[in-house]
Order: sequence, then structure tokens, then C-alpha cells
Amino acid sequence: MKQTVLFVDDEEELRHATGQTLMLADIPATILDKPELALAQISRGFPGVLVTDIRMPGHDGLWLMRKALEVDPEFPVILVTGHADVNLAVESMREGAYDFIEKPFAPSQLVSTIQHALEKRRLTIENRALKREVGGRDKLEARLIGRSDAMVDLRKAVRTIAATDADVLITGDTGVGKDVTAHALHDLSARGPHPFVHINCAALPVDLVESELFGHEAGAFPGAMRARFGKFEFARQGTVFLDEIDSLPVSVQAKLLHAIQARQITRLGANEPVALDIRVIAAAKTDLAAAVAAGTFRADLLYRLNVVTLHVPPLSARRADIPSLFINLAAQAAARYSKQLVDVPADVLSAMATQDWPGNVRELRNAADRFVLGLDPLARPATDGTSQTLAQKMAAHEKSLILAALTAQDGSLKQTYEALGLSRKALYEKMQKHGISKADADTEV
Repeated sequence: MKQTVLFVDDEEELRHATGQTLMLADIPATILDKPELALAQISRGFPGVLVTDIRMPGHDGLWLMRKALEVDPEFPVILVTGHADVNLAVESMREGAYDFIEKPFAPSQLVSTIQHALEKRRLTIENRALKREVGGRDKLEARLIGRSDAMVDLRKAVRTIAATDADVLITGDTGVGKDVTAHALHDLSARGPHPFVHINCAALPVDLVESELFGHEAGAFPGAMRARFGKFEFARQGTVFLDEIDSLPVSVQAKLLHAIQARQITRLGANEPVALDIRVIAAAKTDLAAAVAAGTFRADLLYRLNVVTLHVPPLSARRADIPSLFINLAAQAAARYSKQLVDVPADVLSAMATQDWPGNVRELRNAADRFVLGLDPLARPATDGTSQTLAQKMAAHEKSLILAALTAQDGSLKQTYEALGLSRKALYEKMQKHGISKADADTEV
């Protein structure tokens, strides 16, 4: 549904002038002379905003605002007021009004205020739609969340490959969800009812790698008091997931290759091989071809593993998916912490999509946890390792506060300096000091 503006005023000349202004700005508008006509069009899913004069005969603009907010507490209402009613308009913002404009106003001021309100409304409706999607997806979409082409292609590949018994190599940066992809492959396959054995190769003790993977007989080495199944045997009829396989010592890679090729292992201290009925999924966070060239990974093992290769994209390659993913992670965090999940503010979702997430989904999950716990979801420790003076830290903190205020106030400089308790001149000086331009203000919405 196309976004539109409901403009209500009892003065015919102002209605005509405003209609012309919005038409020239290419903003669809419905011009009305009675509050009741506007209220009849307002619904929780209405994609537009309301601009209404305060002083009108019969039901006034404040009545209309309150009725609209009863329908949807997040509905943006912009009040048009005369000079004598400024205090009344300010008070109405405490009741939920989005903004107010004082007569006489410049057409550019009206257009700018409406554009910011329309953007906020778009994000609010998108937020709600994404929350509904979280509850309506199938099992795979609920795991591998996203509408980007990269995620649609990944889900399609997972569905196709899960129906086979082919071994799979999953690649991707740290934190993108390689383990989630591996679980999805297993659960959608015929092996789903059987064990999924996750082996973190980087965490295996170097001197016990073979015993952990292949098992041992009693007395195979000092301390081996009884026979023990290895993880490969435990996964019979199921799936072995070799996470961070690039961390395995080269000395173990040859035995791993034999186990995968022959589908059998020999426990330490035993002579008889044990047949395996397993599927192997491996994951690597580094380029295995480069590791082969560097001599830290066996080429024959790489060729055996990558029968099929799946690449899980980083968040930087699918920014449009970040809002829906964050909402899903926040819902999980709320359940985990026994908290009630509140709506994620539109400005927070907007900021999420513009942030860099080097830790990918893992880092975004931490941000969702902080949000649910009432903390700043965008507060992350510095990672450049540089030390700063107290003055530098204070300057950086002041800049972040100003940018955060601009974001919270949808780029409105007037609302920003009022929210920060500054004069207009002081805000401009600080923006100049920190290199924050007016363009930054307009885009921080």
C-alpha cells in the first residue's frame, strides 16, 4: 500500500496551498476539512501519517490525535498550531504527538517533517510485518532468516542437498551461522532422527584427538582404563559435523581422510575396523585452498570434503535481512531471560542495518540480548586496540550522544538540541567540532 498523508484543516486556503505543496513534493495526500473524515481512514495498518490543525470547530485536532493514537499508539501525528498554542502543542507531544509545526510555516519545513514521519511509519509497519513473519515461517526459514537473494539461494541449496547423502563443506566468516546451516541440513535429511554430533576441532586436545574421534580400547594408552566409543561411532546413522576443520593438525588429517573415504575407523589399540554409516559435514572459517597452498591442510582431504560447498554470507552482504534477524534474536532472548518482548523501535532497526557487524550473527545476537535486558543494543567495545586519552574518550562519547540524539529525533535539529538541553548555536558548534554535517543529521533517521 502506497504511503499517503491525511491533511485536516478547516481553512480552505490552507488546504489548497498544502495540497499544492505536497503535490509538488510528490507526496500523495488526502486533503480533508473534518476530523471525522480522517479518523475513518486511520487503522493500525494505515501506511501514512496525519497532519492536523489544532483549532477547528467541533472536534479539534487534539481530539483527532487522541482518537488516532487509540487506534495505533505509534501512529505519527503532526500538529499545526498558531503561536498562541505552542505550549499546548508541546504538551501534546507528551501525549504521543510526533511533531508540531507553527504557523506560518515554510513549505520546505512541512515537507521535511512529513518525510521523516513517513519514514518512521514505514519502519514501524515493516517491524510489525517482520515480527509476524517470525511466527509464520517454516522451520528452515525460521533458522536461516532473510529475504535477500543470498539467503533465498542458501535455503534452496540446503533443501536440495539435504535430500541427498553427499558430504558438505560449509564456508563463511566467523559468526555467520555455519553450525545452524549444518543442523538444518541434518534435520531436513533422512538422518534427522539420528544423532547429530558436533565436533569442535579447535577445542580437541592435541594428544587426544584420535581417541576423541575414533575411540580406544582399554589399555591403549596410560589412563585408558576401559574401552570408549569415539565421536564417529556415536554418530552412526546420523551426521558428524567437523567444525573449524582447518584447526586439525596435519598429522591427524590423513587418518581423518581414510575414515571419511572408507567409512570406517579403527579404535586406538584395536586391530579390527568398525564400519560407519554417517554423513560428514565440515566447516571452515578460513580459505582451505589457501591453507593447502601454505601446507597446513591436505589437498586430498579438501577434495574429499567439498563434494558440495555451501557459503553462508556475512551480514555485510545482506544488510536488508538485519532487522528481521534482530527481531527473531530478540524474541529468543526474551524467552531465554523470561522477559516480555517489547516492539523494537524503528530508529533502532534503522541503525542496526547501517552498522558494521564483524562478528556477524553472533555479534547481533549479543546486541539482541542487551536490548531485551534494557541495555543499549549498539554499545560494543572498541576492537582497534588503540588507547585514547581522557579528552579523546570524552569527545568520542559526546559525538556518539549527539548522533544518537539525531537518530532518536529522526534528524530534526530542533528536537535534537531541545532533547540535549542545548541552544541551537551550541549544537551547531559541537556538530562542527565533531565533523557532523547537516547531511549526517538528515540521514540519521
